[in-house]
Parts: sequence; structure tokens; C-alpha cells
Amino acid sequence: MENDLTIRKLQECIKSIDHKNNSNDKYMLKLIEEVGELAEVIRKNKRREKGETIKGTIEEELQDVLYYIVCLANINNIDLQECVYLKEKLNCKKYNRKNMFED
Repeated sequence: MENDLTIRKLQECIKSIDHKNNSNDKYMLKLIEEVGELAEVIRKNKRREKGETIKGTIEEELQDVLYYIVCLANINNIDLQECVYLKEKLNCKKYNRKNMFED
């Protein structure tokens, strides 16, 4: 099941199972909730140990935050993968540095 996952593929997969197409506010509230849960597990430094479940860990909450970010992008028809590259270009100019995606 594990293979290289692109941001675009993640968006497609989530879009195929999550059909709340008019729920901008609900997704935003869930994102805020998950960020709060992430803050709590980070404060407690709850990391997944090898062979253990992901439940109640930083790893779980990071994935939950990512899920709702992707949901928000999907219902607003935003290609997050494209956004990453576009934002990197802006950051290079702003911080006068090399593009991290270029050799």
C-alpha cells in the first residue's frame, strides 16, 4: 500500500471519499480542532513508537491537520501542489535565497 504519494494524488484520493462540497466553514472548524489536538500531543511529546498504533500521537494529528487542509483546497478547487511551487518562488524573492526545488 505504501508508495510515493504526491500532493495532487492525496487531493484526488480525499476527493474520492469526502463529498462535503459546500462545507468550507465545517472544514475550517475541523482544521482548528485538529490543530488544537496537535498542539496538545506536541506539548506532551506523544510520538509513535515502532510497532505501536498511531492513535493519540503527533503523527496522527499531523495527518488529521493535513487531511482538512486538503479538504479545504478541494472544495475551493485549489491545486495544492501548484501552490507549493508558486509560494516557493515568492519565498525565494522575499528571503533572497535559492529555490529549494531547483538543482
